[in-house]
Amino acid sequence: MSYTTALHGGATDDILKSLHKQFTIDDQTLFKITTTFLSEISDGLSSYGRAMAMMHVSPTFLSYAIPTFVKGVPDGSETGTFLALDLGGTNLRVCEVTLQGDQTFSLRQQKYKVSEALKTGEVTTLFDYLADSVDAFLTESSTPSKEPSSLIGSDPYAASNQDTPYLPLALTFSFPVEQSALDSGVLLTWTKGFSAKNAVGKDVVKLLQDAFDRKHIHVKCVALVNDTVGALLSRAYTSGGCILGAIFGTGTNGAYVEEVSKITKLGNSAAAAAGGDMIVNTEWGAFNNSRSALPTTPYDNKVDRESINPRFQAFEKFISGMYLGEIARNVILSMIDAAPKPILFGGRSSDQLNKQWGLDTALLSEIEEAWEGLGRFSLSPGSVEVTELEKLRRIQGVLVKRLELSPPDISLADADIVRQACTLIASRAARLSATAVAAILVHTGRARLWDQGEQSSAGLKDEGKRIGVGVDGSLVEFYPNFQTKLRASLRMLVGPEVESRVDIGMAKDGSGVGAALCALVAQRQSQAARTDGANAYNYEETTIRGRTEVAYLSSLS
Repeated sequence: MSYTTALHGGATDDILKSLHKQFTIDDQTLFKITTTFLSEISDGLSSYGRAMAMMHVSPTFLSYAIPTFVKGVPDGSETGTFLALDLGGTNLRVCEVTLQGDQTFSLRQQKYKVSEALKTGEVTTLFDYLADSVDAFLTESSTPSKEPSSLIGSDPYAASNQDTPYLPLALTFSFPVEQSALDSGVLLTWTKGFSAKNAVGKDVVKLLQDAFDRKHIHVKCVALVNDTVGALLSRAYTSGGCILGAIFGTGTNGAYVEEVSKITKLGNSAAAAAGGDMIVNTEWGAFNNSRSALPTTPYDNKVDRESINPRFQAFEKFISGMYLGEIARNVILSMIDAAPKPILFGGRSSDQLNKQWGLDTALLSEIEEAWEGLGRFSLSPGSVEVTELEKLRRIQGVLVKRLELSPPDISLADADIVRQACTLIASRAARLSATAVAAILVHTGRARLWDQGEQSSAGLKDEGKRIGVGVDGSLVEFYPNFQTKLRASLRMLVGPEVESRVDIGMAKDGSGVGAALCALVAQRQSQAARTDGANAYNYEETTIRGRTEVAYLSSLS
């Protein structure tokens, strides 16, 4: 196993060389990781895997590749007003989304804090809070939830066996679930610091609906959508189409458009018989839990061991914003504790550094901004380019403030060592993120891996057309050079011709707009059932039409 010379008191150059070796991933390793990704995608499409939700079983990889039962991708012409509830982190949001039909939308929203007690307490308490938040939002907006309302316009849902109409709501639930229908999904495992009791194995839509019913709130959860699926749908709506949605933020995940015939786990279901295409939620944060392909360091092992879900969500722990700061904290501490002579800060630490999760990924981003002259460190027009020494002084100031250390304890040499360590950690995350995007492109026939000697795009799906990818998350949006490094690695993996056609764009409020679009699908399902007198959804109601000029799939109409 690789080791860190800092732990043995090596010279500064030695520790930097060691860190560089441990955190730098060569091209051949990236190809190997991408190949493993492809294998696990195929495994996930063929069988339902719930082992990762059962925390007592061996955590070797068992892919999710979860069918979402969303069979349409919008093209921007859709209209309507819909209610959405978004749960995925520190805050929950209640949104009212109005789709304008011209690739634009308007949004009214309210955020509500999710306390640690709610995250780790009884699940019924958590979902009662969700229901109360929706009720508060509707009350504040003068849309009573305990009597008839016309929020959704001319087609409010009528609850079966009830005289009172209800408000349809789509739930964006940013945790691994195994969906069996558009409005049903069983929680496989908690992530992102959540561990509410008696939730795993339960239908989250039913949990929410039971909370509404207990409180006599006339709201019905009609659709369940993952935030990654929402990113795909949102980007498709605002750009005219999309084939992959990806989150690179606090966590990471991807959803893509798959041919139903390849989702063999659907068996002889109605969805399988209908054919066509369906969005698949990969839950790729759980990729390679066995770590057979991922290049693990002692720092990664420590972060994993001390997490709330050891040996699970392996890929996420290498690349997501929730963990990069913690990896950096462990690297910094190892250099503070080096013996016989410390490498950093004269051996001095702080409460912030000594506390688990005490170092946020935002610090890494700020250090990068200070070095690159971005953000608040940007030069004003006509300013003289600053020297490297001045850049290090900027970083020194950031460290004094963020790490709560005395200025004499942080030398310019210390600032440079921390900068290099943070850059290595973030660069590894960006390069690994590219393997996920490349694997989806290759799997869907839109690219070939270049290590296999393919230099031409001839015969590829959507040859010569642009490939729509919607992304969301703080890393890809705000971290300096993250997307640039991701694209450079993607170019190496699939070649410059394919990479140049990959249109990566921010998904505007995927968790809100995407949920609204799923509510639209549910609305059409309900209309079809009432019109046809049938309970089963006519999957052909939302066919996907291919556009000729770009590699997009559309629409929900």
